[in-house]
Amino acid sequence: MVLQILLLISGLLLILFGANWLVDGSTSIARKTGISEFVIGITIVGIGTSTPEMVVSYFAAFQGQSEIALGNVIGSNIFNILMILGITTLIKPVTMSRENRLKDIPMNILVTGALLILWLAHSILGIGQNQISRLEGLLMLIAFVAYLWMMFRSGNDNTEEENEEIKTFSPAMAVIMIIGGLACLIGGGRVFVNSATAIAHYLNLSEKFIAITIMAAGTSLPELATCIVAARKGRNQMALGNVIGSNISNILLIVGGAALISPLSLSGISYMDFAVVMISSIILLISAYTFQKERIDRIEGMFFILIEIAYMVWLFIKG
Repeated sequence: MVLQILLLISGLLLILFGANWLVDGSTSIARKTGISEFVIGITIVGIGTSTPEMVVSYFAAFQGQSEIALGNVIGSNIFNILMILGITTLIKPVTMSRENRLKDIPMNILVTGALLILWLAHSILGIGQNQISRLEGLLMLIAFVAYLWMMFRSGNDNTEEENEEIKTFSPAMAVIMIIGGLACLIGGGRVFVNSATAIAHYLNLSEKFIAITIMAAGTSLPELATCIVAARKGRNQMALGNVIGSNISNILLIVGGAALISPLSLSGISYMDFAVVMISSIILLISAYTFQKERIDRIEGMFFILIEIAYMVWLFIKG
């Protein structure tokens, strides 16, 4: 048991370091080749914070562990909004722009709602098999590409603040960082999934419980770190954009890709899980119009955190 916990932590550290090296190396090459900062931010940096979730879910899909692959994404999306934004607002209230309220957050609700509709169609209405098929996964990936294209066409470059802190490296060093990052991600992902599964079996807990709690919190550490740093520096838009972008990537890119690898069974994910991930997205939008309008204040942040804690307690009691 102690060994598995150490392996779990080691795997997570490898994933986090690997994601950091991959993003830094790729960004350095991209900037040296003249790729626009907007494209760098929306692809490499934006998707980079979701790399841990992607590695864990893809490895789980390869091993036929649908509960882990899907539960990790659902848990991460809930954790991103309720816990990460909650903690961020305690440091400094998060201001929402008009575009956030009318475009970005509704897009997150739309994508989350699409996942909910898939679950309702397959699990409740009995349409087709009770799983996300490869075709549906492919459609999600196509939607993700369309989302990136739409963001590019909109010309909303919100990455200027982020790029102030991005360092560039020599081409040789950047390539080494990319290769090393990929190696850490692959190795860390395998160790993380295997050790988490072993712990779940040892404690007689479901793989879904481990995925939605420990795995979700662990793989969301890049988002947490980014948001805390952004909040301390007064860059609230960076924090909010990081969470929204990560959640959309988690569903379209990660669930879509995992389903393409192996169809994802929906039998292990309950109505409560889908309800909480949907409600958390809606609450985020509502918070823009309550108390102090156009921002998430500290009271709302505390409310977010309490909902996350209550959900965790419910999961633990349910087992």
